[in-house]
Amino acid sequence: MSEQEARQGPIARRIEQVGRTTMVGVGVIGYCATLIWESLYWAVMGKAMGQPVRLNAIVDQMMEIGIRAIPIVSLLALAVGMMLAIQGIYTLSIFGAESQVTYGIAFSVVREFSPLITGILVAGRSGSALAARIGIMTINQEIDALSVMGINPVRFLVAPAMFAMLIMMPCLTFLSDVIGLLGGGLYVALDLKISLSAYWSDIIKIISNGDLTHGLMKSILFGVLIVIIGVANGAGVQGGAEGVGKVTTRAVVQSISAIVITDMFFAFMVTR
Repeated sequence: MSEQEARQGPIARRIEQVGRTTMVGVGVIGYCATLIWESLYWAVMGKAMGQPVRLNAIVDQMMEIGIRAIPIVSLLALAVGMMLAIQGIYTLSIFGAESQVTYGIAFSVVREFSPLITGILVAGRSGSALAARIGIMTINQEIDALSVMGINPVRFLVAPAMFAMLIMMPCLTFLSDVIGLLGGGLYVALDLKISLSAYWSDIIKIISNGDLTHGLMKSILFGVLIVIIGVANGAGVQGGAEGVGKVTTRAVVQSISAIVITDMFFAFMVTR
């Protein structure tokens, strides 16, 4: 009997660990859903309750998330567009169909690469900054102080970042679309001697409103993931400066992972 109990001991401990991990995961999902709901609630009911979401806070977040990210987003979008043109021409040259590279560039940039690259860049810039900010405020008990003063932390900290992300992510993605297509067109014009006017004419014929909407809708979803993951990690910080560094790194890794996995499922569902 003792041997049987000894054999069951490690198994029982593993089952218990799996159960605890599952409960923690369910708790995190519930917390993230609560953040989304409370952000929407304060946007609609905040003014009636005397605590509206501050417009200047939203504008500040829009500047940080969107305007200041334009240079790096534009640079990488241009590089990605040219890279797709280079690889597309090289691959299609095997079949003698280099002139059809415009189709690959158009669909790849608008449907996949623009929202994906933009989401990853924003996660690295703004997601990490949000996690660090919330983490430092949690350690310094500033969030508790807000609650004591009657200020809802979600309305004060999360809602402005959420709405700024919902506004700026599609704008950045659309900018990335234009710059990426321009980068591809520049290389196509250089390599295949196709004029930019003919290239853009083909792009307009190829891309539909559905293709454009596909990428923009994904960017909105990515923005929500970035904010929620950043806030959740920042609120769960433990320790001092080292803890803030860990949650900042974890927020970036989890945001990028969530974006890539979500993009995969999104692509699978809309192509069935």
